[in-house]
Amino acid sequence: MADNQPAPVATPAVPALGGPKKKRSPNRLVVEEALNDDNSVVALSQAKMEELNLFRGDNVLIKGKKRKDTVCIVLADENLEDGKIRLNKVVRKNLRCRLGDIVSVHACGDVPYGKRVHVLPIDDTIEGITGNLFDTYLKPYFLEAYRPARQGDLFLVRGGFRPVEFKVVGVEPGEFVIVAPDTTIHCEGEPVKREDEEKMDDIGYDDIGGCKKALAQIREMIELP
Repeated sequence: MADNQPAPVATPAVPALGGPKKKRSPNRLVVEEALNDDNSVVALSQAKMEELNLFRGDNVLIKGKKRKDTVCIVLADENLEDGKIRLNKVVRKNLRCRLGDIVSVHACGDVPYGKRVHVLPIDDTIEGITGNLFDTYLKPYFLEAYRPARQGDLFLVRGGFRPVEFKVVGVEPGEFVIVAPDTTIHCEGEPVKREDEEKMDDIGYDDIGGCKKALAQIREMIELP
């Protein structure tokens, strides 16, 4: 006699709690301290460069916080984890990010050579400095270096007897260019006031990032007469 028991109903599999996490996009990287303190250079692992189809010396667009971005030259660092990027404190300041924050990196393609770049010093970093800022600071900094320059960025130049901070107030053409040997660098005009710069973007020492010694040096540079 046939068994009239109902057939067992298959129980749907219950997905495990905390299932697979969404994988971070390969171009989103955690900010790490730079070993090479150059304002124009960032470092990725060799594997990450290959994954993003980047080559040593390529220009990359880096997007940070507060809709800030900048252009740098990428190099490989064989001792760096694949999910990290090395940025020095000048680049971090321009991107409004700190160590441990996440930024995104994008191939930049061909960046045009600049026709003109207009650069002005920040007022409190040139107090007491005499002589020609172009010859002492800007010419050695840009000479044969093919550095990217992004309108609105700040950069620190070590030269003379103390570092001077400059702002890129304008570039031509576009918003970022490569400063080539035939690029005209203008540095005429009134220095940029620190207070105006800070009003535009409320940024403190904590946002600059870096170790205590570096912060102490920045404080000393900013605060001493």
